[in-house]
Amino acid sequence: MRRERLRAEVRRVKIAVCVKRVPDTETRIKIAPDGKSIDEAGVKFVLNPYDEFAVEEALRLKERAGEGTEVTAIALGPEAAQETLRTALAMGVDRAVLLTTSRQPMDPLITARVLSAELRSGGYDLVLCGKLAIDDYNHAVGTMMGELLGAASVSGVSRLEIEGNGGRAEREVEGGIEVVEFSLPAVVTTDKGLNEPRYPSLKGIMQAKKKPLETKPVELEEETLEVLELALPPERKPGRILGEGPDAVPALIEALRNEAKVL
Repeated sequence: MRRERLRAEVRRVKIAVCVKRVPDTETRIKIAPDGKSIDEAGVKFVLNPYDEFAVEEALRLKERAGEGTEVTAIALGPEAAQETLRTALAMGVDRAVLLTTSRQPMDPLITARVLSAELRSGGYDLVLCGKLAIDDYNHAVGTMMGELLGAASVSGVSRLEIEGNGGRAEREVEGGIEVVEFSLPAVVTTDKGLNEPRYPSLKGIMQAKKKPLETKPVELEEETLEVLELALPPERKPGRILGEGPDAVPALIEALRNEAKVL
């Protein structure tokens, strides 16, 4: 009797994880000839690091709930994004859906609308995604999806518990921790510190090849944002030694005042 009661405390939920294909942070970025995009030749693309936290949390929730909980990874992007979804499948996700498009929209609202349409048709209890993507840092898609779906929305979560028909999340705020309780369905965006994402095992990589990955062509709205120019940050000036010991202090103060202009 007690064992059955404990099992009932963990609700089996249908979970979706929205992920994005982004350039690896260690890749040397080159600007394309148009001056408005990056040259993708030789660029390694990976699963967005913040989305890795979302995938890992979904898998942990599934492991606690046991059989009956399904995790689906959903991405919007080019055909090449299948590789990103295969990474999520290798980590342990059950199935994946790629909403194929010829371009990656700049406007986060366009992305949120397309993803929300897919999520709405799937009837998910919980939607997880990273709080931001490292290629645009707009920090908006997750919360927009919550609004469009009419679901509870909690952003930047560093701790998450799901029980029964609701959940409890913790967010790091200036000077402390904010605790938020919410009901399902909900959209939650994940932050660093939530967990430590697992590496795909060899067995997981082999199984990922057999797991279902559905592709669905989608039409995007007309773009409302435009990139006018991309530019690499200016090269830093080489450092120089002003002297040694106390004798260097006057020269250092002068340089900070007249060159760096921080005094």
